[in-house]
Amino acid sequence: MRTNYYIIKDGILRRKENTVYFINKEGKRALPINKIYAIYAYGNLSFTSGVVSYLARNGIPIHFFNSYGFYEGSLYPRETLVAGDVTIKQAEHYSNKSKRCYLAKRFVEGATRNILRNLNYYSSSNLSLKKYIENIESEIPRIDGYDTIPQIMSVEGHIRDIYYNALDEIFPEEFRMGTRVKRPPNNKANALISFGNSLMYATVLSEIYNTQLNPTISYLHEPFERRFSLSLDVAEIFKPIIVDRVIFKLVNKRMLNDGDFVGELGDMLLSDSGRRKFLQEYHDRLSRTIKHKSLGREVSYQRLIRLELYKLVKHVLGTQEYKPLVIWW
Repeated sequence: MRTNYYIIKDGILRRKENTVYFINKEGKRALPINKIYAIYAYGNLSFTSGVVSYLARNGIPIHFFNSYGFYEGSLYPRETLVAGDVTIKQAEHYSNKSKRCYLAKRFVEGATRNILRNLNYYSSSNLSLKKYIENIESEIPRIDGYDTIPQIMSVEGHIRDIYYNALDEIFPEEFRMGTRVKRPPNNKANALISFGNSLMYATVLSEIYNTQLNPTISYLHEPFERRFSLSLDVAEIFKPIIVDRVIFKLVNKRMLNDGDFVGELGDMLLSDSGRRKFLQEYHDRLSRTIKHKSLGREVSYQRLIRLELYKLVKHVLGTQEYKPLVIWW
């Protein structure tokens, strides 16, 4: 089974025959290409066209992140599974206002119900969360009450605001967020969320590559040139399930210390040690398995993303109406 490969240090990727090496001042190591699913690059990375060609031939995307951990772009191998009929149907569902809004609403609904599962988990030991849960529950009927994308986005944004305020009731004082600030993150909580959300977008993009879906046709987020916006749509459902739960564990189990962050209040990011801890927990979360209630077998969290995309393919082809994943375990 292939797995994700994370490069945190600056260095060079160089190919010699059918082997790709990562080289930096600390030494040289061969990449196990036949075991790599996708590469996540956080350092400054140089490589030759031979490396790009070889990775593309093996169907391995490389995702690049800047010093803040923000997603910068991907080297996306030539698509081998994309199908014309699926692309046409995807475009039809984008062009038709009613069909587009249906999918946009389902992405927001899935994200909201997964957010509620997170808050309900902590509410038994923290009664102050009840008011936030009630506020979010009161927003759910509004999702289907609107029929334009800006209106649906406004509901989604409001729900996120309530959720992030609720997280301050869960986190210890040094990890309280205040308000969501992205560029740059202004404190530890915002740095963790930004780092995790960028990872999530890239992970969903890797899964889209392995389906027939076109990653540039989206429904909740606007498609733009050179943007894989479908990954933004689908990531909304999985951020509470994967990213937020990684953060809960890192913070509440006190696995992070001051050395895991660099910068100061107003401009903060994860240090190398902080990134390593986050990536390890994120990787473990993606690899964790649950028994799928429909399939009746164990599937990993990463596989759940692929299954969600297959549901989207069935929806646009008209074989099964799309319902978002809501955690049941």
